[in-house]
Amino acid sequence: MQRYFIPNEQFHDQTVTITGDDAHHLVRVMRAEVGDECICSNGEDREAKVRIVEIEKGSVTAEIVEVLPLTAEASAQVWIAQSLPKGDKMELVIQKGTEIGAAGFIPFVSDRTVVQYDAKKEAKRSERWNKIAKEAAEQAHRNRVPRVESVLSWKNLMQSMKDYDAAWICYEKEGGLSFRELVKNSLKATDKPKLLLVIGPEGGFTEAEVADAEQHGCMSVSLGKRILRTETAAMVGLTCILYESGEMGV
Repeated sequence: MQRYFIPNEQFHDQTVTITGDDAHHLVRVMRAEVGDECICSNGEDREAKVRIVEIEKGSVTAEIVEVLPLTAEASAQVWIAQSLPKGDKMELVIQKGTEIGAAGFIPFVSDRTVVQYDAKKEAKRSERWNKIAKEAAEQAHRNRVPRVESVLSWKNLMQSMKDYDAAWICYEKEGGLSFRELVKNSLKATDKPKLLLVIGPEGGFTEAEVADAEQHGCMSVSLGKRILRTETAAMVGLTCILYESGEMGV
């Protein structure tokens, strides 16, 4: 069943109002008619199955048929901090990370980031990234849309480490610590941990960056013996964490 995230103010006692691109998609793309049903969520704490009762130009009104439980979100909130990769790889990280279950994304700039960060393009790019997260969350039947934060400097990313119950930086030269055991220990420490996975750019992290991250409470970990592409590392690390938390059907 098609799902749409709509602003909370478009939820009413017995009805919802779908407008803008969502209304266009529902009517023009999905060819919905009066009597058809879909799911609407405010992306926070309300989700319902609704039935269309009126279609007007630019808007759809639907009656609430059933209030649905919010059961699709992982108990562990895993944020992915991704050093800006080349091309459209950030879009892939956001799309697939949302499907897998990431709580949010933090793009950042590190020493070996190849992409030239342009603040003038920030608003347009941020809008596109958040739209990708919304569409992926709808496709994956998420209860919430992951947040995509503004691009951070390395310094600001380090200062944010204190906001997480545990943080890991993926480093290909790390050979001693077991990522699995570290994840297990963090999951045991609290019921709903807020976790951070830090992924480097195509060229990886410098030794100085890894040392700096460790000084700020971030643990250096390896994702295995093979060298992964930056966009692959984000997906593999996220999946490993959610698997250990019991979110992957086990």
